[in-house]
Amino acid sequence: MPLTLTACVSAGRVPEPVAATSFVDPFYVSMYSALPDERFPVPAIDVSQVDPALLRQEVLFAGPEGPGELVVDPARRFLFLVRENGRALRYGVGVGKEGFDYQGDAIIARKAEWPRWTPTQAMVRREPERYGPVAGGVPGGLDNPLGARALYLYKNGRDTLYRIHGTNEPWSIGESLSSGCIRLFNQDIIDLHRRVPTGTRVTVLTHGASDRTAQTLV
Repeated sequence: MPLTLTACVSAGRVPEPVAATSFVDPFYVSMYSALPDERFPVPAIDVSQVDPALLRQEVLFAGPEGPGELVVDPARRFLFLVRENGRALRYGVGVGKEGFDYQGDAIIARKAEWPRWTPTQAMVRREPERYGPVAGGVPGGLDNPLGARALYLYKNGRDTLYRIHGTNEPWSIGESLSSGCIRLFNQDIIDLHRRVPTGTRVTVLTHGASDRTAQTLV
């Protein structure tokens, strides 16, 4: 069926340049290298232009969630895949604008590779010049706002219309731009998609609850 999503698109703001670091760890260069074997070959991420804290890494984790669960901290722009022994795999994310953030618990009810994206009727009515030309949907590919993979969040058996997904705008990671969606680098969503099965519990923290992951840095 067609996938409708409230607004997994950014406002189109030009990002501020990030100062290049003097040394780039080859480990991260490899982690974010090009993926030529994907259905749509994924270009490399220039990690010298990324805040190192946003790169995928294992950290200490003090939250109450159990191994295998996901925790999204919108205020700090991180997603955690909880592991054993007080650790978690942390990913940098872009999150919804204030007032559109998803907060609370959900589960991953469905997963997709190179998903199709369709704007809602409300989006087309609100911005016909922008969304009218793509009202019939955007097929999977590098220009699709959902990127390489999507995880579909449901609550009480109902689609929340929020997704954990890739992006066609890698500069937006670490920003608050998308209206409600949780976006990762394509390399990271491909990695996360492999690690989590359907049925995985997801907690999106409120801003007031963010302090409980304040000591996750190693």
